[in-house]
Amino acid sequence: MPLKVLIVGAGIAGPALASLLQGADPSRNITVVERFPSLRTAGQQIDLKNQAVPILKKMGLFEAVAAQCVNETGVQIVDAQNQVIAQFGISPSGQRRRTLTSEHEIMRGDMVRVLYEASLKQDAKLKQELGDNKGALTYDFGNSVEGLSQDSEGVDVKFSDGKTGRYDLVVAADGQTSRTRRLAFGEAENNASFKSLGIHAAYYSMPRAQGEGSLAKAYMALGSRMIVTRNSEQPMTQVLLFTMKDTEKLGAIYKESLEKQKQAFAENYEDAGWETSRLLNGMDAAKDFYCHEMGQIKMQQLHKGRVVLVGDSGYCPTPFTGMGVTGCLTGAYLLAGELSRQGEDVDKALQSYNEMMRQPIDECQQMSTRLMGFAFPSSRLGLWSLQTVLWATSKLEPYAYRGRTQDDTFWSPPDYPELKLKPEAGL
Repeated sequence: MPLKVLIVGAGIAGPALASLLQGADPSRNITVVERFPSLRTAGQQIDLKNQAVPILKKMGLFEAVAAQCVNETGVQIVDAQNQVIAQFGISPSGQRRRTLTSEHEIMRGDMVRVLYEASLKQDAKLKQELGDNKGALTYDFGNSVEGLSQDSEGVDVKFSDGKTGRYDLVVAADGQTSRTRRLAFGEAENNASFKSLGIHAAYYSMPRAQGEGSLAKAYMALGSRMIVTRNSEQPMTQVLLFTMKDTEKLGAIYKESLEKQKQAFAENYEDAGWETSRLLNGMDAAKDFYCHEMGQIKMQQLHKGRVVLVGDSGYCPTPFTGMGVTGCLTGAYLLAGELSRQGEDVDKALQSYNEMMRQPIDECQQMSTRLMGFAFPSSRLGLWSLQTVLWATSKLEPYAYRGRTQDDTFWSPPDYPELKLKPEAGL
């Protein structure tokens, strides 16, 4: 019997996995359920690093994604008087060198839209070619999973609209705070999987100020706070607030109203200096404000029976690594590949996926918590030390990578002929 799959979440991992599964076997029946009433195209600028580029090329989607990439040419580190302390350029997508700006940057909404539309286009093409011999790809917006009950053969799912369904496999692609993960693994294991960085973040957009160019700006303020602005020659400026100040107070706001969340961050930053007043005024009017506690998701096992985690739900690396999209695409590619390779043996495919993801997860989540603390100085001496190190690093950077051409990616995605992909030229 053709595989019947439920994918929870229509972000990046969900539509990518749906396309790969259907392309490998058009008889599969795939449903993507998304709790929002329409495709979520909001969000900040995201990176395409390491394995993300070759996987997109394998899927034949890199050119479509590249056409949507933004023009951010680097980042300036500035002080309270807006004087440039240091400037860093673009980090090549295949190197481990991690600066703010990657070779390929795209707005999250554009990335989601490319993957979603590609899945619909493929579905329509297969329907035209195969007619009634084809399975189904269905997007179910404004619905969510309320309950899970499983046995060795499949999963019974209860939805928020009152309907039920039985699936051979349920894929949790619903992000860092995945409700599907909590339902499948239980409250205790779900809570233990979140490893906090002790940093709280807020993101929003506001109209771009006159004279702002293609360079991002980063400002480190006293009191363990950081502000990043990104324009990329777009009409709106992305504002990112990161703070390690008053973390206990901020940790209590996430179930409060949007107005109270904004107020808490405004109070946290009220004496931060630089252009904070203007940026906080922009936050008041922002319609896309979002805040959360930053951390990584670390799971000992990526599946519980027939429920499997893909993307941030299973191995969120935090935005500081710039590897979130890479993790999503890698997970979708490996899971689809193993399910197609193992045929009807879903359990064997899940175990193989769990084992094969270990190295890419380790690479995606690599970061130094000690350096993270150094980046959030609480004293004037700490701030001076950070600025001095950044200045020196920026001066040495051109020499450190001069003449370097090799790819730094330690792990490379395997080939899966079973996926029947048509890679783009140049792979």
